[in-house]
Amino acid sequence: MKEARPSITAQRVAIRRAAHQVLDRPKIFNDPLAMVIIGPEAAAQLKSEVQKHQTRTGRALRAFMAVRSRFAEDELALAIERGAKQYVILGAGLDTFAYRNPYSAQALWVFEVDHPATQAWKHRKLAAAAIEVPQTVTYAPVDFEQQTLADGLQRVGFEFTQRTFFSWLGVTPYLTDEAFTATVRLIASMPAGSGVVFDYAIPRSSLSWLRRLAFHTLARRVASVGEPFQLFFDPPSLAARLHGLGFHSITDLGPDEINARYFDNRADTLRLTGGTAHLLCAQV
Repeated sequence: MKEARPSITAQRVAIRRAAHQVLDRPKIFNDPLAMVIIGPEAAAQLKSEVQKHQTRTGRALRAFMAVRSRFAEDELALAIERGAKQYVILGAGLDTFAYRNPYSAQALWVFEVDHPATQAWKHRKLAAAAIEVPQTVTYAPVDFEQQTLADGLQRVGFEFTQRTFFSWLGVTPYLTDEAFTATVRLIASMPAGSGVVFDYAIPRSSLSWLRRLAFHTLARRVASVGEPFQLFFDPPSLAARLHGLGFHSITDLGPDEINARYFDNRADTLRLTGGTAHLLCAQV
């Protein structure tokens, strides 16, 4: 990411989430604000270029953007049942949970963490869309590669003694290993019952040549806007690493498991077709 501009991938992800609301039935993930927050110009373009989103790659990417948000909010609901009172959205982008949060301030407080440029851009998008910002959301501007997450959260009144759930979607592939480790160490230090959801990519060498080619195309696209993929994980090694930090109850879903859980028995062909993306949830 360039210092003075927001994340371009954040806008692309938001458009794919919005496309899911328009194009797919039944919805995997229901977000009534998805079309609103991208703005009228992007919404009109989406509706006028439907076929652009109906390619094999477009459908698969849209499916993943929708399902990872669904997975995070499913796991958040379980964390709240376990007593979580804080929800930290790392790399929030144009995520809309805080603005449709069904919980009271006593039940759940939302912290949005993102790069300062992306966060300022989001504030402008919210204002332009006339989306009300509730009192139950706090913004923490943090550059993950230059500042610690702990410092960013401490500055805005985050309670480190409170059971907390973290979502970390669409971020880890862009990080260094050092930045990833620092973040998971902080989450592991939270009170028992806390947890995290994140997505990650497996090494390209683990893929078939066809899936490797598809991933290479996507990697070139994000690199072209200055946000290259650089961090990959082998699932067993990642699980061992998280266990070593104190996490337990690790659920790691690859494409086949995601399809079986969320896309089975659909009349359409919406599903994941690539082999790189995994969804992981772990508890402290």
